[in-house]
Amino acid sequence: MLTAYRIKLLSSIVAGASLPLAYSPFGLFWIAPLSYAALFYLWGGATPRRAFLLGFAYGASSFLVGMYWIYISIHDFGLVPASLAVALTGGLVAILALFVGAAGWAAARWFPTTGPFAWFGVLPALFVLTEWCRGWMFTGFGWLSAGYSQTDSWLMGYAPVLGLHGMSWAVMLSAGALVALLAGASRTRARALALLTVLWGSGWVLTDVRWTEPNGRLLNVALVQGAVPQDLKWRPEQLRPTLDLYRRLTLESRGSQLIVWPEAAIPAVYGNVAAELDALRSEVEQFGAAVMFGILRRDDVTGTFQNALMTLTDPPSVYVKRHLVPFGEYFPVPDFVRNWMRLMSLPYVDAAPGDALQPPLELVGERIAVTICYEDVFGAEQLHYLPEATVLVNVSNDAWFGDSIAPHQHLQIARLRAAEAGRYLLRSTNTGVSAIIDPSGRVTARLPQFEPAVLADTVQAFTGSTPYSRWANFPVILGVILTLLTQLATTKFTMRRGT
Repeated sequence: MLTAYRIKLLSSIVAGASLPLAYSPFGLFWIAPLSYAALFYLWGGATPRRAFLLGFAYGASSFLVGMYWIYISIHDFGLVPASLAVALTGGLVAILALFVGAAGWAAARWFPTTGPFAWFGVLPALFVLTEWCRGWMFTGFGWLSAGYSQTDSWLMGYAPVLGLHGMSWAVMLSAGALVALLAGASRTRARALALLTVLWGSGWVLTDVRWTEPNGRLLNVALVQGAVPQDLKWRPEQLRPTLDLYRRLTLESRGSQLIVWPEAAIPAVYGNVAAELDALRSEVEQFGAAVMFGILRRDDVTGTFQNALMTLTDPPSVYVKRHLVPFGEYFPVPDFVRNWMRLMSLPYVDAAPGDALQPPLELVGERIAVTICYEDVFGAEQLHYLPEATVLVNVSNDAWFGDSIAPHQHLQIARLRAAEAGRYLLRSTNTGVSAIIDPSGRVTARLPQFEPAVLADTVQAFTGSTPYSRWANFPVILGVILTLLTQLATTKFTMRRGT
């Protein structure tokens, strides 16, 4: 027979498993506040231990359902044995779930978990604080942060003002208000309705505010999607067909000023194909185009490889990926584990990261802010580009995730980066989703997945600064910390008066 606590635990798992439906490709954004509201309700009156377990169960189910594609990249394309792939996927899910569990434990340990102070203050603030920590601790992994679920809702209006975590706070406050509507007294319900009206009404108003402006220059661009299958990409016999494919698609882009290839579009080290790329440079220069292409290059200092985006110019400009993927591009393990990985024929060589504050690339009269692959998850790390950068470019190889939900989630993340910066973002990927995103975060054009194609369009370069590009996460994190400190002081004062 199920006890009341076991029913709560099961409910937490179900609520967490439903959360990924709020994100792309499903787009049911209204599920996010409902799902978090269920968690807040379940936390009410729980002991610290049980609050932690409820939060951990919620986090584990939401991350497992929303990020099952980690297994695909590790096993199907990384060729890691199934048992080890399951262990690595489960380990990542457990680490991410710990942050949700920690929020529940802290709430039950030091704060009230029921009543207006909990629903409108403590629980939303704690969740945002732990979500922010998840974005940078242990190298950071902010995937499935609450704010990403709202790219198609009125809450997107907060993106250029308060960024991702400001949107997450709005989602959490909405969740708290829903709990108050369900469990609060009549006065509390009235406050909850007022809060929902202000939150969503303000977001709606902000969607029409433009914080940046065009600089008057139009840019003809082309995004090249080679759609080379990941299981074929790095075979030696595939190099020549890949070079020929990208040459053909590039020459089809005649009339474009800027042509962008995906991450590691050419499966080789730059020095080994420099002659072929120089020949192509001579061809594209005849019709006045510049090409940005993803490729590997040797690090002159360490001798190991770097994941880079280079320009087909003389001399070439280079951006080197600075935020590397743990267990994908570097391996934070002791030497004995690395030796075992080598013996097992598993990847074990670390890539060399680029400098943290690389300047924008100056090309075709614009300053272009570059990110490679999942670097675009780290919004605050890109703010050093602004306001100098006029266009954003993200290149990726989401072929690692097959025909899963991951490429759609990644596109949703890129949409938020464009809105935070108030700039067009050009997103070129190997198999999709390649797209052009406007300064409000709307997709204006995209290519079908898994098809070789070129996406040509005209975009505008933008200048100016959004509030978020000036303040970063400081206002939101300060706000949630002050909220929690105020509640701590209030609780202590009330306890002293009671004695």
